[in-house]
Amino acid sequence: MDAIMCVMMNWIQWKLRKEATTQALLEAYLEESSALDRTQFFDVGPMEEMSFSQETIEWKSPSLSAHAENHRAQALFFPAIKKSSPQKTLIILHALMSAGNQGYRKIAARLNAQGWNVLFPYLPFHYARTPAGYASGALTITADLVRNGETLRQSVREIRQLIHWTRAQGSEKMMILGTSYGAWVAALLLSVEPVEAAILLQPIVDIGYTTFESPIALVIGQLLRRRGITAAHLDHHAHLTAPLAAEPLCDPKKIAIIGATYDSVSPPRYLRQLCETWRGSSYHEVKQGHFGFLAMEQALKLIEHY
Repeated sequence: MDAIMCVMMNWIQWKLRKEATTQALLEAYLEESSALDRTQFFDVGPMEEMSFSQETIEWKSPSLSAHAENHRAQALFFPAIKKSSPQKTLIILHALMSAGNQGYRKIAARLNAQGWNVLFPYLPFHYARTPAGYASGALTITADLVRNGETLRQSVREIRQLIHWTRAQGSEKMMILGTSYGAWVAALLLSVEPVEAAILLQPIVDIGYTTFESPIALVIGQLLRRRGITAAHLDHHAHLTAPLAAEPLCDPKKIAIIGATYDSVSPPRYLRQLCETWRGSSYHEVKQGHFGFLAMEQALKLIEHY
């Protein structure tokens, strides 16, 4: 499964090769970002232009891109079947290029029965936010590193707004469940937004490895090297977008990190390093690759015992 998914993602990146950033544009962006801290980079105000339709919440994104389809943030809301006291809400952050939500709907139904409200936001460039002519999530991570950074920024800012709104509705306990790219977003979110607990499934931890060595980004690495861009450039943005560069605001003992034995996209060694940096967080490992179902099942068992 990992091999098939990596081939598909590299093929998509090859088709987007003309969008690769230049060294000059990247260095200008890094210089502009160098003076910012995470509080400034991920700063948000309240939601604007909100609308509700059946199970969907929409609002104006705090970050605008070159594609109008991406200007409206969206989240599906699945209320708990039985109310809990205190009220608790789980926000699920999906993986890169997620295109179907049926599995997440089943997860939501399972947790709704246990008293959890569940929010499933569409991360930038995914699902209904996908620009015409592109696959869901194709523009999220490409050789355009400037857009990558701003998309991460947009993702975190939107989830912060969603958390603030959810707390205003009476939810006292907030948990984040993120997978792969969604877990990367969650890791950054934890450094600027306090929540009660989080479970990160195979998060992206070492950005240099993921961009230049990971089998999921062979084409991206090749395109960037041709332009004189190396992992050293990414180090200049680490203070904003690297999970290892900042500790979480919540109690690390309330954070679980789940890795996979055969994962070459987010290898276990990096996840263990994150646990060591976030002293007190727990590490769990399942026998699968980066793509599989065992990690999510492990996460659901942890939530059920929370």
